[in-house]
Amino acid sequence: MNRLKTLFLKLPRWARLPVGLFLTATLVVAGFILSVRLGLWGRIPSTNELAEIQLDRATEVYSADSVLIGKYYLNDRQPIPPEAIPGHVTQALIAIEDQRFYQHNGVDYPSLFRVFFKNILLGDSSAGGGSTISQQLAKNLFPRKAGGTIRLVADKVREMIIAGRLEKAYGKEGVLHLYLNTVSFGDNTYGIESASQRFFSRPASQLNTEQAAVLIGMLKATYSYNPRIFPERSTQRRNLVLQNMAKLEYLPPTLADSLAALPLQLQYQPYGHDQGLAPYFREEVRKQAVALIAELPGDDKNLNIYNSGLKIYTTLDSRLQEIAEERMHEHMPAIQGQMEKAYGNRAPWKSDKTFKDAYLRESEPYRKLKAAGISHADIMDSLSRKRLMTLGDWQGEREVEASTADSLLHYARFLQTGNLAIDARSGAVLVWVGGIDYQRFKFDHISQSKRQVGSTFKPIVYTTALEEGLEPCTYFSAREVRYENLEDWTPANSGSDDEAYLNYTLNYALTHSVNTVAVKVLEETGIPRVIAQSEAMGIHEPLPEEPAIALGAGSVPMEQLAAAYSSFVNKGKPATPFLIRRIEDSEGRELFAHQPVINEEAFSEETRDQMLRMMQNVVNEGTASRLRARYDIRGDVAGKTGTTQKNRDAWFVGLTPKVVHISWVGLDRYDLSFPNTTIGQGANAALPLFALWYRDVQNDPELRHWVSGRFEFSEQSEDLEDCPPIKRDGFFKRLFTNPNKAKTRKFRKKEGR
Repeated sequence: MNRLKTLFLKLPRWARLPVGLFLTATLVVAGFILSVRLGLWGRIPSTNELAEIQLDRATEVYSADSVLIGKYYLNDRQPIPPEAIPGHVTQALIAIEDQRFYQHNGVDYPSLFRVFFKNILLGDSSAGGGSTISQQLAKNLFPRKAGGTIRLVADKVREMIIAGRLEKAYGKEGVLHLYLNTVSFGDNTYGIESASQRFFSRPASQLNTEQAAVLIGMLKATYSYNPRIFPERSTQRRNLVLQNMAKLEYLPPTLADSLAALPLQLQYQPYGHDQGLAPYFREEVRKQAVALIAELPGDDKNLNIYNSGLKIYTTLDSRLQEIAEERMHEHMPAIQGQMEKAYGNRAPWKSDKTFKDAYLRESEPYRKLKAAGISHADIMDSLSRKRLMTLGDWQGEREVEASTADSLLHYARFLQTGNLAIDARSGAVLVWVGGIDYQRFKFDHISQSKRQVGSTFKPIVYTTALEEGLEPCTYFSAREVRYENLEDWTPANSGSDDEAYLNYTLNYALTHSVNTVAVKVLEETGIPRVIAQSEAMGIHEPLPEEPAIALGAGSVPMEQLAAAYSSFVNKGKPATPFLIRRIEDSEGRELFAHQPVINEEAFSEETRDQMLRMMQNVVNEGTASRLRARYDIRGDVAGKTGTTQKNRDAWFVGLTPKVVHISWVGLDRYDLSFPNTTIGQGANAALPLFALWYRDVQNDPELRHWVSGRFEFSEQSEDLEDCPPIKRDGFFKRLFTNPNKAKTRKFRKKEGR
């Protein structure tokens, strides 16, 4: 120390100040770097720790036809091995981000000095940032903390130290591999594999050179060079990457020019939870997968679906699902238009003050403000204030001047839907459309809804009757009856007054969905017996023990209704619907595999054959005959329409030799309904969803096997007995019958099951 002091004093007086300042600055810089190394500005991982980095991985969801249909993630990342990354991807990265990558050990000091001289001293920002790929990787793995200039400098020094250690831990190729598996491509997408799937719908291993240039070009500014948002800017950046690749002799100049002349072609596939194919299905799969994982033994039950890189293989057929969604988007605007035209200005959301007030009181914005202690008057004032907002409908989105109340009532008017198709033999879910728009309407009308099923319950009543010894040719009077022990409940038909003199066979009554006969069949069979039959067929939801269940007054989850109808195709055995075939961990180890559920026969072969033929008649000549007449549906199809009280719900259940397809259409609120039966009946509102789907599937050579073939009947099966479907009462009975007056008597209740 004394020696340094002596040397300093020997300097000329004019040199002492600058030398002193230089030495002081050197000591300050050295001390600052030492403080960074010691971890005072954030811990620096050792080389060994860096070598053990574990990346979060998104869980992938696959359809039965091996299509990636969704992901669950905090960060959408799917690491891939080095051999899955094409050489032109790493070449593009080096060409645009770090051309001296193989000449430095993590920090490119010549580039740093160039940047310092041009950017700081000359104010020329064209020199770039000076960070190497290794430094960028360090920044990606250990993000900077907010702070001032000193904090920024400390972070840069820290990244330089980590960059050197990364190169020691991984080597050059390992750094490139780790970088491409971690770097952000925007849209919450991380890594080259996820980016390739997102923007080009293909794995990274299949990226061509110009596609690789697009993705690598994004890295400078993932939003500004996003090819979906700014295609022209992205194309310019792509071409710069190609030029640099040519300069480094990674590409022949002529090839680079040819590729630069190509138009930008994306095949964008969003994997956000609200977007993409089958969002309602994917949400239900997520819920079920979380529950299944929680039941796994050992440490497996601690796996996190958002970062463990699981693979979930589902039952959904992406092609059948895509057709269902397309046809839903065709039919629902049409039926919405019919309803609104019929309502006109009489629509409750427009003219009914009582409805509007009740609806707003039940809304989430109102309840939150009420919970905060705000008065009703002030809440309504707040909800009624106009502002610029975006409202959407089937024609698209538009900016309008509207209030929160306007917005709530606007969306209250939308008809919703649920469409479910299952493999009638295994129960595998093939199609799952839980609503019209998952982004706006999260409620799933398959898994979360329990609606009255209307006349779709009648086949269960008739099945019970056949099991109890009645025949398809058994006659019942169609006359209306007022049941005096049921508060004068009087089920009615939509037919003519002449029905008071008519008697229908079970076959005819089911074919034409005759309400009065269904109630009398229930009475003859017994409510407890019908409920027991429904349970045997897969309906486990508690049903009301009242005569109205003959007309579908019970609320049944759609999956249970599908199970019940599958028994008509599956030799009397209900097929239990399921969504997940198996779950694997990131290494391919099987964590869960679905075990087939084989249920007992719910009824005899003879009953099954008779019911299937009767429901074929529903399609051929009954309430679902427009399948043949209007939609020209050919082949073996059976089914049943359904419409609930006050036209609240429209149903159709379609059966093919392999598939049960259920469609429901209605409004979410029970105090809203279709304006009339013409529009709201199942044949008009719900049946087209099946018809349009069926027609497209039938026309697809790869898919038509789902709807082709013939119904299988037992060897002893015969066609339904050829009996007159209608018998007219005799002269004297007609003479003493008033067609305008319902018969009055008590409903006979049978006890036991």
